[in-house]
Amino acid sequence: MHHIQPSNQWQNNLSIPLKSWLYAEGSLTQQLTDLAQGQFQVELINEQYQRMQKQDAQWMNMPLHHLAWVRESYLYGCERQPWVKAKSIFPILSLRKKARIFPHIGKKPIGHYLFQRTQPECQRRVIYQDDGWTRQSCYTWHGCKFIVQETFLAQFEAFIQK
Repeated sequence: MHHIQPSNQWQNNLSIPLKSWLYAEGSLTQQLTDLAQGQFQVELINEQYQRMQKQDAQWMNMPLHHLAWVRESYLYGCERQPWVKAKSIFPILSLRKKARIFPHIGKKPIGHYLFQRTQPECQRRVIYQDDGWTRQSCYTWHGCKFIVQETFLAQFEAFIQK
């Protein structure tokens, strides 16, 4: 797994408990479910085809002019407020073979499929965005590349610091 480290200025604002979540390997779905004692829910915000952003296309080594299927959702644990805002970017070229299921999974978590009897190759970068600390993971799964971005919201950070 490769990491892009945020600048030292940002690092100083990063709590130790949150840092372990940002750099954890494996299924975030399973990790959140464990933390919430079996509770986990996906709320879809938006699903649509859209043009890829330049930095995403470059990271996945995909043509910039191609479309991607983009899914945005909130992930909930055992509280009323969402813990994570997730965004998945599947280039058209990656929606083949086993990955063709992803536009049809509805409210099921992507991690349920991604980590089922497999450990996909992953490159990761951690950045700070308006909503909070975000990990971006570029997965290669059964020969298909896609990005899963997870922003840990303030409610989650408050929960893990209790």
